[in-house]
Amino acid sequence: MTDLPDTSDARALPLVRLRPKANARAIRHGFPWVYADELALDRRTKGLVPGAMAVLQDAERGALGVVTVNVHSKIAARVMDQDAGAEIDRAWLAARLRRALAMRERLSDAPFYRLVHAEADGLPGVVIDRFGDAAVIQPNAAWADRMLGDLSAALAEVTGVSTIVMNGSGRARGLEGLDERTKVLTGSVTVPIEVPMNGATYLADLTGGQKTGLFYDQRPNHAFAQRLSRGARVLDVFSHVGGFGLAALAGGAESATCVDGSAAALSLAQGGARAMGLEARLTTRQGDAFAVMEALATEGAHFDLVICDPPAFAPAKQALDAGLRAYERVARLAASLVVPGGYLCLCSCSHAADLTAFRNASARGIGRGGRRMQLIHTGFAGPDHPMLPQLAESGYLKALFFRLDG
Repeated sequence: MTDLPDTSDARALPLVRLRPKANARAIRHGFPWVYADELALDRRTKGLVPGAMAVLQDAERGALGVVTVNVHSKIAARVMDQDAGAEIDRAWLAARLRRALAMRERLSDAPFYRLVHAEADGLPGVVIDRFGDAAVIQPNAAWADRMLGDLSAALAEVTGVSTIVMNGSGRARGLEGLDERTKVLTGSVTVPIEVPMNGATYLADLTGGQKTGLFYDQRPNHAFAQRLSRGARVLDVFSHVGGFGLAALAGGAESATCVDGSAAALSLAQGGARAMGLEARLTTRQGDAFAVMEALATEGAHFDLVICDPPAFAPAKQALDAGLRAYERVARLAASLVVPGGYLCLCSCSHAADLTAFRNASARGIGRGGRRMQLIHTGFAGPDHPMLPQLAESGYLKALFFRLDG
């Protein structure tokens, strides 16, 4: 049931209400989402424009805070502020951005990081990556798409960046009923941006690359791989712009081979190696990763360190079984390319595959490849990708490092 609040304030928000069996206590304790089957969907609630703000009430009409509503999404409401009197405007956005920036500046020695990680930074569905004087916004929720002008202005005000790009691509926007589009909101982008990370130099394409142009989440796992890379022959499969391969070269690897299906991504990897003065140590192979690994095995190629960082094979529960089989196959093929006593890193960014399921699939694959293993390290995303404990999906990234014998 939905009413208008009994107040003289012309800016008063509409009310939306939880169904009696919905868990209001979880919302009070910080859970950020209301699912479609938990929200009372009367005619007026259904008539709210996707991304509209409303005051959420429990079944007894107690206020729970300000939410943004999209009845066309499985997540029908997202909590914006637990203060039911909060006004979600440019000043509110700037305050959230200042809080996010303060932590990143404490953590980082250069302005290259994930600045906003959605719900965990109090900006539901919004991802912002910073690249020095430029930033890329992914507005993956309807409210952020509607308030993109205010969000962009607040971002410029708080950080001082002069170039802001909107990247409106990806599965998350489709789930919100949003179209795909990418555009430069302020400033200009003419060439890939050089990004320093772990002593390596990466080239990020802010308008034509995957996601925001670079994956900052792997930073701590790149650093761990560097510790295994000195003097090593390294294979980086699903390399994108050379994430692990360039980190390995910066860590003293003898050579690095990057494998990816995208010629454009591999060109950026080569450009990064060139910027580091290490182009002669980098080899690239374009093609399907599974086919390339099979070909390398046929050629008798072996490496001291192999890293596989594939796209999400199990982005949703419906894809979990097939995704785990794919991770198992990656592990089996990659294990055959590691020298005895060498190292294998297997990564997953699948929300639906938890750590235990991914670890078991990886171990099965390595075992079916005839190798014995030690798990020596488990890595996750860095602290610029904070998590809400209530959202298991926030811990999506897993990196397993094995030492292989046999």
